[in-house]
Amino acid sequence: MADYNIRDFHAVGDGTHKDTVAIQATINACAQGGGGRVVVPAGGVYVSGTLELKSNVDLYVERGAVLEASGDEADFVHMHVDRPQMLNVYPNINQSIAFIIGYDLQNVAITGGGVIDGGGRKFIVERLQHIYRMKQVRPFTFFFIGGSNITFRDVTIRDGALWTLRLSGCEDVLIDGIRIQNDLMLPNNDGIDLDHCRHVRIVGCHIVAGDDCICLKTCGNAGSFGACENITVTGCTLISTSCALIIGCEAHMPMRNVVFDSCVIQASHRGLGIHLSHECDVENVIFSNMIIETRLFDEAWWGRAEPIYLCAVPWAADDTIGTIRNIRFTNVLCKGENGVFVYASEPDHIQNVLFEHVRVELVKTSKWSAGRQDIRPCVGEGLPPHPTSGFMINNASDITLRHCEVMWTGTLPDEYRYALDCGGVVNGLLLDDFIGASAHPDHYPAIHQNAPEAR
Repeated sequence: MADYNIRDFHAVGDGTHKDTVAIQATINACAQGGGGRVVVPAGGVYVSGTLELKSNVDLYVERGAVLEASGDEADFVHMHVDRPQMLNVYPNINQSIAFIIGYDLQNVAITGGGVIDGGGRKFIVERLQHIYRMKQVRPFTFFFIGGSNITFRDVTIRDGALWTLRLSGCEDVLIDGIRIQNDLMLPNNDGIDLDHCRHVRIVGCHIVAGDDCICLKTCGNAGSFGACENITVTGCTLISTSCALIIGCEAHMPMRNVVFDSCVIQASHRGLGIHLSHECDVENVIFSNMIIETRLFDEAWWGRAEPIYLCAVPWAADDTIGTIRNIRFTNVLCKGENGVFVYASEPDHIQNVLFEHVRVELVKTSKWSAGRQDIRPCVGEGLPPHPTSGFMINNASDITLRHCEVMWTGTLPDEYRYALDCGGVVNGLLLDDFIGASAHPDHYPAIHQNAPEAR
């Protein structure tokens, strides 16, 4: 494999000079030469605007090198797409620029022990108490549209200004051993977003993000790419001010055949989530061998410390919603300020969910009040008042709790209530070796039902 060093194309790397032209010239030369490795050498901070990656190129950032996004909007090009699938990709201008872009890439990699810096701090307008107010225009760190045989390995990506790694309509993707280190107060800096992607493996990553760490979705402006399916996420450690692992909210095409296994989630506002806001289905999803620790935080952030969260509600008044079905949670240890939350705005949109060997320990650790739930984005009240329970199930069918346990630790306020709280229409609820008392046994029963009896 031929190496193309960006310094040979006159990159300066002094942390001030804009090296966009030099780096892009290196990428172009590598691609024109049949492919190889574009080397970002150690010892420099290379500031750049938009870079367009090409097929058969390995962008190799050496340990000790930093490739850093500019803070000037003028240094970024607005996304342009010639193919019908993405002609309307985020037409609103505030989400149409990116640092490293690619169109229909084949056989590409981003590797090395160095750092790719998204420059998020450069787009902060005001530092509020619990969240930053950001400039309207800020770049995705990576945005690839279409393509296959894509690898991210070993590199550190930090300080994303918007979604850090966005892949739309990509196939055969390996994300192995990367670190994403984002600011926990910066909104919308998701770690990894897989939009209409297929055959993706995420392995052994450490992700810290203000928004979701890993998110699967099918955005409405990319429907021709089809379903998001056949995805595995294993062996990751995650911290999020939003949700660590989530499917949704956008669901304009099906999402299915997904396995999340052997992950540790700490200090997060929500642990595992599926949120369905649109017309298509989410099905055949396994969450297994998880350790989850959650805490309440400021309401500017979606989430209410749910370790496990399933929600099916329309985003807007004219939205219809599909179905969440065939979901498995197995061998999950949860500790935090809220319990498992299963909620649909009407019956029959959440079906066939198994909780097996799920232990929920509720403990009050933060200054934020309990006794409210979070179903945002939605129509109407997004933070309805409701007691906090070990398991809350509302409008769901064929739900099984097998070898599950709820326990309460410490002195808890009255908002903490039941081991199991069922509301709306709950059909086919099976309890098999379910263990749990209420938070206040002298005042409330272990199981509270406004629904057909469990069997």
